[in-house]
Amino acid sequence: MNAAPADQIRLLDVQALDARLQQLTHKRRSLPEHAEIESLNKDLTQLRDLLVAAQTEESDTAREQTKAEQDVDQVRQRAARDQQRLDSGAVTSSKDLENLQKEIVSLAKRQGDLEDIVLEVMERRESAQERAAELTERVGSVQGKIDDALARRDAALEAFDSEAASVSKEREVIAAAVPADLLKLYEKLREQQGGVGAAKLYQRTCQGCRQELAITELAEIRKAPSDTVVRCENCRRILVRTSESGL
Repeated sequence: MNAAPADQIRLLDVQALDARLQQLTHKRRSLPEHAEIESLNKDLTQLRDLLVAAQTEESDTAREQTKAEQDVDQVRQRAARDQQRLDSGAVTSSKDLENLQKEIVSLAKRQGDLEDIVLEVMERRESAQERAAELTERVGSVQGKIDDALARRDAALEAFDSEAASVSKEREVIAAAVPADLLKLYEKLREQQGGVGAAKLYQRTCQGCRQELAITELAEIRKAPSDTVVRCENCRRILVRTSESGL
């Protein structure tokens, strides 16, 4: 294949722009904010699960407290009715009086036991409420960190995208001036060679594979006309000759 030396050198400009686009893509994917957001989202999920558990416990103990308080109220009302019967004098039988007094004593003990249960449930509910409040605050804190990281990530992505658009436009203009067959070969090689399809021959070294050319290969390149498109024998990339090639 033949191509004017200027077109071959222009291919190096295209390669430089392609390399810059690759760098931008890599930087875009490897932004530290990506890992930061992922880690924070994991923390947030765990905290939300704990918060749901604490809120569920608070809700359960609230119902338990209501039930315990109702039990206390029922015993209190029954004891009050028994006390009224005792005070009214309506019960005259000594045996009935004795049984009534025993029941009042038993109800008093039962009320005390139930009130202890109420206190215990209230303590557990208060602990669950405090835990839920703490977790709510932590969820808010982590969410704030996520929002900050998202803002930083989006700003960085916008900057990368803006530069990539500018580089792509510049590449389009320069590539349009490269002969179609040369550009096609370059694109094919770039796909095969990890994004580098053309390299400069600098001081007898291929800048694509960083290998110094053999003497025989250098001799053949010296003999080749300036418009001949030469290839590196080692990496097979297009080898562009310049005044710095050391030929």
